[in-house]
Amino acid sequence: MIKTTKILLDELKEYVNPTAKIGRLVDSKELVPIVRGFYETDASIPGYYLAPIIYGPSYLSFEFALSYYSLIPETVYNFTSATFEKKKAKQYDTPFGTFTYRDVPSEAYPLGIILHSENGYGFQIASPEKAICDQLYKISPLMNKSELENLLFDDLRIDRDKFFSLNMNELHEIANYFHTKNHKLLQAYVKRRV
Repeated sequence: MIKTTKILLDELKEYVNPTAKIGRLVDSKELVPIVRGFYETDASIPGYYLAPIIYGPSYLSFEFALSYYSLIPETVYNFTSATFEKKKAKQYDTPFGTFTYRDVPSEAYPLGIILHSENGYGFQIASPEKAICDQLYKISPLMNKSELENLLFDDLRIDRDKFFSLNMNELHEIANYFHTKNHKLLQAYVKRRV
């Protein structure tokens, strides 16, 4: 369970020095510090449960979401999330893993986000279609559809069958909100299948 310093100080108010007690709980591994002001009581939880707590508003996306949906064969150990209007990427190294946050366009941010709940923890994650659009946003401009295909299926190693089983209408619609050459190429590429 995630606890803030404020919650812990309130729970431990009967102690003469609640801050020292928090330190002892950390030393005994009953509390695991996440980032300043946040602690977790269960050291074995999956790190992605903590992504929205560390920095937000945010939702899990990019490589992590592509792996989560088994669109790419690799397991991703870096918890990659999307934010908006933060101006620069952020990275936090914690006992639960590395958390990376990067902007997507404000207009595109609220689209294609799914709220998940697991074991009492809630987190937001991009739909598979949104994760692909987010991933394309952070990649240098591609020149043509052939380069797009190479990127998707050779470089990123997205499973071709799973890609074409996605909702092409949703993929086309979400791509419309990014306004980049990569997304225009993606729209032209999927238009044949809409």
